[in-house]
Amino acid sequence: MLNMVQELFAYPFIQRAVIVGILVSLCAALLGVTLVLKRYSMIGDGLSHVGFGALALAMALNLAPLEVAIPVVVAAAFFLLRISESSKIKGDAAIALISTSSLALGVIVIAMTTGMTTDVCNYMFGSILSMSKNDVRLSIVISILVIILYLVFYNKIFAITFDESFAQATGINTKKYNSLIAFLTAVTIVLGMRMMGALLISSLIVFPALTSMRLIKSFRGVVISSTVISVSCFVIGIIFSYICAAPTGASVVAVNLALFIIFSVISKIKFKLQG
Repeated sequence: MLNMVQELFAYPFIQRAVIVGILVSLCAALLGVTLVLKRYSMIGDGLSHVGFGALALAMALNLAPLEVAIPVVVAAAFFLLRISESSKIKGDAAIALISTSSLALGVIVIAMTTGMTTDVCNYMFGSILSMSKNDVRLSIVISILVIILYLVFYNKIFAITFDESFAQATGINTKKYNSLIAFLTAVTIVLGMRMMGALLISSLIVFPALTSMRLIKSFRGVVISSTVISVSCFVIGIIFSYICAAPTGASVVAVNLALFIIFSVISKIKFKLQG
């Protein structure tokens, strides 16, 4: 077992993928707590479908995937935020509208250009082999930027997460920080899509936060616990994927699901003992 793990991490492409995966897992866990508490967790799923459409367009035009997807998904995030705040269309309906439209357009673009090839499956379900050296460099730089921005504005993000009306009354520009959260989420979604896939990336946002909330109640505690859980599940998922020859994204989600079930059981036992 130990020899297999050592063999796994001896490959340079695995080392690059693990570095990016850990950074993206950190970003997703940090933002996931806020998104889950604000009931915006499905925005990750919606933006991942927009990202698929953007990646399909990049493939069709023979352009760099991340350089096309990042601005498109960021624009979609701001658009979703604007719709949910000022439109008669509710947030969940707006997400469904944009996500399904983007996914459909992406499939049409691919079908009319490159065809439904292996690359499409990689974008849909993720592939650890799909990251080039340029993708890795860009992902590392942007991930570090996302983490720094989150930490710098942590207090403001905390305020608008729990009571947006009160935060606005105290002089905090809530629209500005909601836009920041949308921007950071969009960037994180795009970075994680190459590895997790468009259909699975939102799990990195939702699972760690929900798992932590089974046992921990303080915001700071949930944030710290989520980051530890997210990174641990990613690394275990990579190892499981290699040993069982299973898809990387699906393996990471399976590990997250298993941990969520374990934490839920422990939470119920703890509640019964206290009761």
